[in-house]
Amino acid sequence: MEKTTALVRLVSLLRLFVMTIQIGDSAPDFTLPNQDGILLSLSSLIGQRVVVYFYPKDQTPGCTKEACNFRDCWEVFEENQIKVLGISKDASASHLKFINKYELPFTLLTDAEPCPVATAYESYGLKKFMGREYMGMKRHTFVIDSTGKIELIYLKVKADSMANQILKDLGLD
Repeated sequence: MEKTTALVRLVSLLRLFVMTIQIGDSAPDFTLPNQDGILLSLSSLIGQRVVVYFYPKDQTPGCTKEACNFRDCWEVFEENQIKVLGISKDASASHLKFINKYELPFTLLTDAEPCPVATAYESYGLKKFMGREYMGMKRHTFVIDSTGKIELIYLKVKADSMANQILKDLGLD
């Protein structure tokens, strides 16, 4: 068990220095259930720009700020036909409560453990909180262009302004 933990730590450290998914790469395709339990595939969205954001947990302070920032900027995303997909480990029922409570106008998807989609996007791995290490979802955001290529990558996300930053970087603010 100790060797496994050491290996996970080593891989996590290496990922800090070398990100294998890069701007210009084809976005890893996925199919996940949404808040209503209906499957959605990234490949079905070819032809439009897509924001995929990974977040740790529904209704936690940082995740709520991030979701509400996307909600508050929703009109601009919608005007520019940009689809927003939030992904966490939470079940569809949790997503539905989160959407209803905060009136979120976009789709939330469930990437159940062992989180294969988040892993493909290098957004699941070793985390530390209050001296405890655990495997968890990392707050990362990706913008995918209309051809399915990674356009922008955000590894240092400010939860309360991520949506604004994307719009600024795309020249849509």
